[in-house]
Amino acid sequence: MTFMQRTSRAIWSPLACGLALGLLGCGYSTQRPFRPNVRTVAVEIFDNKDFRRGLELQLAEALMKRIEAETPYKLAKRDTADTVLTGEIKEVRQSTIGRDLRTALPRETAATMIVSFQWKDLRTGEILVDRPLFTQTVDYVRPLNEDFYHASQRIADRMAERMVEQLEAEW
Repeated sequence: MTFMQRTSRAIWSPLACGLALGLLGCGYSTQRPFRPNVRTVAVEIFDNKDFRRGLELQLAEALMKRIEAETPYKLAKRDTADTVLTGEIKEVRQSTIGRDLRTALPRETAATMIVSFQWKDLRTGEILVDRPLFTQTVDYVRPLNEDFYHASQRIADRMAERMVEQLEAEW
């Protein structure tokens, strides 16, 4: 190793270590930023404006499971909770993505759920999150014995996942 290489290494190594240590102290975290002042959440069964019954129950169940598994919040009844999550399933629609060339029957179909929801602090009355048109789409393939029932379970789970993401505090 030449003199220049040793000098360069002697200068840059401490600088790189100092930069790395400096970044560690800048408040970076791998944890999701949830609100520290909220401990409990009540999840109400959403109103359902769609003609398909039972979707509101699937969504409520998926939301409760996600909140318990992925957040520091605990589920509670409305009268003892810090916050409440309410909403409405506005619409669920199906649309054909692709058709079988021989039979012209739908081969791949998309299911879309549109909800509006609010997360409200019951102690102060403050609206923490308000999403009037929140949309999620999943697709399913009929020749693989997938039907709307399976799609509705997946869409409720994906919708719950995205809604829990909305419960994170802003940076």
